[in-house]
Amino acid sequence: MRLLLVEDDPILGDGVAAGLKQAGFTVDWTRDGRSAQLALETTAYELVVLDLGLPRVSGMDVLRQLRARSSDLPVLILTARDTVDDRVAGLEAGADDYLVKPFALSELVARIRALHRRAHGRSIDAIRYRDMVLVPDSLTVTRADETITLSGRECAILVELLEHRGTALSRARLEESLYGWNEEIESNAVEVHISNLRKKLGSDLIRTIRGVGYLVPKDAA
Repeated sequence: MRLLLVEDDPILGDGVAAGLKQAGFTVDWTRDGRSAQLALETTAYELVVLDLGLPRVSGMDVLRQLRARSSDLPVLILTARDTVDDRVAGLEAGADDYLVKPFALSELVARIRALHRRAHGRSIDAIRYRDMVLVPDSLTVTRADETITLSGRECAILVELLEHRGTALSRARLEESLYGWNEEIESNAVEVHISNLRKKLGSDLIRTIRGVGYLVPKDAA
């Protein structure tokens, strides 16, 4: 999952970005509201972690502009403003969750995963398809009595394809979910990960749609 972290404190932002990457997320980090607006206009994210006290444009204005575009992108507010009125204002402006500083990174990760599950209609951190169960948190697929371990990027690609089953996703779209800003992308990286997934999970799971991209069939056939 690729997410946008908007935090102006360099020490906190660096620590949170590193922790979220360690937890398996692809993270882009902006330090002011204007840069966040530009990122949201030009990049496809699955979630935003948003501070409110930002330079140039406030976090609340970033949130209001996002919702004014009828975007349903999940937004988790991360802020030192801890009064009831502040929380109510953030939620009424369109935030999906609210976490007050200081916080435990483990709780932030858990809340992000919960929001992501909710956005995709799941109540638990597992994706079922055919005879397999994918658990992104543990990077494992279970089939019958066998547990298959995936790499972080193999898992990220499989999650994207399963969450958009029935839709062909282009290589560029999959690269966006795997790589953040300033990360070098090898020309055949997606193809290598797809090949590895087929070796581990069977050649019939992921179909190549020539000239379009890759597809996991919507039905269970």
